[in-house]
Amino acid sequence: MRIVRMIATPVLLLALLGFLTWGAWWGYRNVMAPVPAHLPDPCVTQSVGQTLQANKVTVSVYNGGYVAGQANTVAKALKAKGFIIKHVDNTDQRIKQTVIVGAAATNPEVKLVAGHFKGATVKADDRPDHTVDVMIGTAYAGMNAKAATSIAVPGGAVCLPTSATPTPSGSSSGTPAPSVTPKR
Repeated sequence: MRIVRMIATPVLLLALLGFLTWGAWWGYRNVMAPVPAHLPDPCVTQSVGQTLQANKVTVSVYNGGYVAGQANTVAKALKAKGFIIKHVDNTDQRIKQTVIVGAAATNPEVKLVAGHFKGATVKADDRPDHTVDVMIGTAYAGMNAKAATSIAVPGGAVCLPTSATPTPSGSSSGTPAPSVTPKR
Protein backbone atom coordinates (compact mmCIF):
# COMPACT_ATOMS: atom_id res chain seq x y z
CA MET A 1 0.00 0.00 0.00
CA ARG A 2 2.88 2.29 0.78
CA ILE A 3 4.30 1.88 -2.76
CA VAL A 4 0.95 2.80 -4.32
CA ARG A 5 0.82 5.94 -2.16
CA MET A 6 4.42 6.84 -3.10
CA ILE A 7 3.56 6.59 -6.83
CA ALA A 8 0.03 8.05 -6.66
CA THR A 9 1.06 11.21 -4.80
CA PRO A 10 3.53 12.50 -7.43
CA VAL A 11 1.20 11.51 -10.29
CA LEU A 12 -1.68 13.36 -8.63
CA LEU A 13 0.53 16.40 -7.97
CA LEU A 14 1.70 16.43 -11.62
CA ALA A 15 -1.92 16.19 -12.82
CA LEU A 16 -2.91 19.08 -10.54
CA LEU A 17 0.09 21.12 -11.69
CA GLY A 18 -0.91 20.47 -15.33
CA PHE A 19 -4.48 21.53 -14.60
CA LEU A 20 -3.25 24.67 -12.81
CA THR A 21 -0.95 25.52 -15.75
CA TRP A 22 -3.78 25.04 -18.26
CA GLY A 23 -6.08 27.24 -16.10
CA ALA A 24 -3.46 29.99 -15.93
CA TRP A 25 -2.92 29.84 -19.72
CA TRP A 26 -6.69 29.94 -20.40
CA GLY A 27 -7.20 32.85 -17.98
CA TYR A 28 -4.29 34.84 -19.43
CA ARG A 29 -5.51 34.29 -22.99
CA ASN A 30 -9.03 35.49 -22.11
CA VAL A 31 -7.84 38.50 -20.13
CA MET A 32 -5.54 39.60 -22.99
CA ALA A 33 -8.17 39.06 -25.72
CA PRO A 34 -9.56 42.27 -27.23
CA VAL A 35 -12.86 43.49 -25.86
CA PRO A 36 -15.61 42.75 -28.38
CA ALA A 37 -16.94 45.87 -30.09
CA HIS A 38 -20.38 47.08 -29.09
CA LEU A 39 -22.69 46.16 -31.90
CA PRO A 40 -24.65 49.12 -33.24
CA ASP A 41 -28.32 49.30 -32.46
CA PRO A 42 -30.43 48.09 -35.34
CA CYS A 43 -32.35 50.63 -37.35
CA VAL A 44 -36.01 51.41 -36.85
CA THR A 45 -38.41 51.74 -39.77
CA GLN A 46 -39.65 55.31 -39.78
CA SER A 47 -42.17 57.12 -41.94
CA VAL A 48 -40.47 59.98 -43.79
CA GLY A 49 -43.26 60.94 -46.16
CA GLN A 50 -42.30 60.84 -49.82
CA THR A 51 -38.70 62.06 -49.36
CA LEU A 52 -35.79 61.32 -47.06
CA GLN A 53 -34.21 64.58 -45.86
CA ALA A 54 -30.50 64.93 -45.07
CA ASN A 55 -31.33 65.79 -41.44
CA LYS A 56 -32.47 62.17 -40.91
CA VAL A 57 -29.23 60.57 -42.20
CA THR A 58 -26.34 59.76 -39.83
CA VAL A 59 -22.86 59.94 -41.38
CA SER A 60 -19.33 59.14 -40.16
CA VAL A 61 -16.38 60.58 -42.09
CA TYR A 62 -12.95 58.93 -42.21
CA ASN A 63 -9.73 60.24 -43.77
CA GLY A 64 -7.77 57.65 -45.74
CA GLY A 65 -5.70 60.23 -47.64
CA TYR A 66 -2.64 62.33 -46.94
CA VAL A 67 -4.30 65.71 -46.37
CA ALA A 68 -4.52 66.42 -42.64
CA GLY A 69 -7.94 67.58 -41.48
CA GLN A 70 -9.72 66.61 -44.68
CA ALA A 71 -12.26 64.40 -42.88
CA ASN A 72 -13.14 67.31 -40.61
CA THR A 73 -13.55 69.65 -43.60
CA VAL A 74 -15.83 67.16 -45.37
CA ALA A 75 -17.81 66.56 -42.16
CA LYS A 76 -18.39 70.32 -41.79
CA ALA A 77 -19.60 70.53 -45.40
CA LEU A 78 -21.98 67.61 -44.87
CA LYS A 79 -23.24 69.12 -41.63
CA ALA A 80 -23.90 72.38 -43.49
CA LYS A 81 -26.07 70.35 -45.90
CA GLY A 82 -28.06 69.05 -42.91
CA PHE A 83 -26.55 65.61 -42.33
CA ILE A 84 -26.03 64.30 -38.79
CA ILE A 85 -22.31 63.80 -38.21
CA LYS A 86 -21.66 60.93 -35.82
CA HIS A 87 -17.91 60.34 -36.00
CA VAL A 88 -14.83 61.93 -37.66
CA ASP A 89 -11.50 60.06 -37.65
CA ASN A 90 -8.67 58.59 -39.75
CA THR A 91 -8.38 55.08 -41.20
CA ASP A 92 -5.43 52.73 -40.78
CA GLN A 93 -5.24 52.16 -44.53
CA ARG A 94 -4.72 54.48 -47.46
CA ILE A 95 -7.71 54.73 -49.77
CA LYS A 96 -7.42 56.03 -53.31
CA GLN A 97 -10.96 57.01 -54.35
CA THR A 98 -13.71 58.22 -52.04
CA VAL A 99 -15.73 55.26 -50.76
CA ILE A 100 -19.30 55.46 -49.43
CA VAL A 101 -20.20 52.49 -47.20
CA GLY A 102 -23.72 51.66 -46.07
CA ALA A 103 -26.08 48.77 -45.44
CA ALA A 104 -26.90 48.39 -49.16
CA ALA A 105 -25.91 50.42 -52.21
CA THR A 106 -29.59 50.82 -53.15
CA ASN A 107 -30.70 52.27 -49.79
CA PRO A 108 -31.94 55.86 -50.00
CA GLU A 109 -29.59 57.11 -47.27
CA VAL A 110 -26.57 55.72 -49.14
CA LYS A 111 -27.72 57.18 -52.46
CA LEU A 112 -28.34 60.57 -50.84
CA VAL A 113 -24.84 60.74 -49.34
CA ALA A 114 -23.15 59.33 -52.47
CA GLY A 115 -24.74 62.06 -54.57
CA HIS A 116 -22.65 64.63 -52.68
CA PHE A 117 -19.30 63.21 -53.85
CA LYS A 118 -17.66 63.26 -57.28
CA GLY A 119 -16.20 59.92 -58.37
CA ALA A 120 -17.22 58.01 -55.25
CA THR A 121 -17.46 54.24 -55.10
CA VAL A 122 -20.38 52.76 -53.14
CA LYS A 123 -19.92 49.58 -51.08
CA ALA A 124 -22.41 47.61 -48.99
CA ASP A 125 -21.62 45.90 -45.69
CA ASP A 126 -25.09 44.92 -44.39
CA ARG A 127 -24.73 47.06 -41.26
CA PRO A 128 -27.80 46.83 -39.02
CA ASP A 129 -27.93 50.52 -37.98
CA HIS A 130 -28.16 52.07 -41.49
CA THR A 131 -25.57 54.76 -40.81
CA VAL A 132 -23.36 55.79 -43.73
CA ASP A 133 -19.55 56.02 -43.73
CA VAL A 134 -17.67 58.36 -46.05
CA MET A 135 -14.01 57.45 -46.51
CA ILE A 136 -12.00 60.17 -48.21
CA GLY A 137 -9.11 58.89 -50.30
CA THR A 138 -5.83 60.23 -51.63
CA ALA A 139 -7.48 61.05 -54.97
CA TYR A 140 -10.44 62.91 -53.41
CA ALA A 141 -12.34 64.54 -56.30
CA GLY A 142 -14.34 66.95 -54.16
CA MET A 143 -17.98 67.42 -53.33
CA ASN A 144 -20.90 68.01 -55.66
CA ALA A 145 -22.11 71.51 -54.72
CA LYS A 146 -25.43 71.01 -56.53
CA ALA A 147 -26.33 67.72 -54.82
CA ALA A 148 -29.86 67.38 -53.50
CA THR A 149 -30.50 67.34 -49.75
CA SER A 150 -33.43 64.96 -50.13
CA ILE A 151 -34.26 61.83 -52.10
CA ALA A 152 -37.55 60.20 -53.06
CA VAL A 153 -38.52 57.20 -50.96
CA PRO A 154 -40.99 54.79 -52.53
CA GLY A 155 -43.51 53.79 -49.89
CA GLY A 156 -42.49 56.62 -47.57
CA ALA A 157 -40.72 54.44 -44.99
CA VAL A 158 -37.02 53.95 -44.44
CA CYS A 159 -34.95 52.21 -41.78
CA LEU A 160 -32.90 54.79 -39.84
CA PRO A 161 -30.68 54.70 -36.73
CA THR A 162 -32.54 54.86 -33.43
CA SER A 163 -30.54 57.74 -31.96
CA ALA A 164 -30.30 60.48 -34.53
CA THR A 165 -28.95 63.27 -32.37
CA PRO A 166 -26.53 65.68 -33.98
CA THR A 167 -23.05 66.06 -32.52
CA PRO A 168 -20.52 68.78 -33.23
CA SER A 169 -18.38 68.10 -36.28
CA GLY A 170 -15.08 66.53 -35.35
CA SER A 171 -16.45 64.79 -32.28
CA SER A 172 -15.88 61.18 -31.53
CA SER A 173 -18.37 58.84 -29.92
CA GLY A 174 -16.53 55.51 -29.94
CA THR A 175 -18.63 54.02 -32.71
CA PRO A 176 -17.72 50.72 -34.27
CA ALA A 177 -15.28 50.62 -37.10
CA PRO A 178 -16.39 50.81 -40.70
CA SER A 179 -15.29 48.16 -43.16
CA VAL A 180 -11.93 49.95 -43.30
CA THR A 181 -10.74 49.93 -39.70
CA PRO A 182 -10.48 53.42 -38.19
CA LYS A 183 -7.27 54.37 -36.40
CA ARG A 184 -7.89 54.75 -32.67
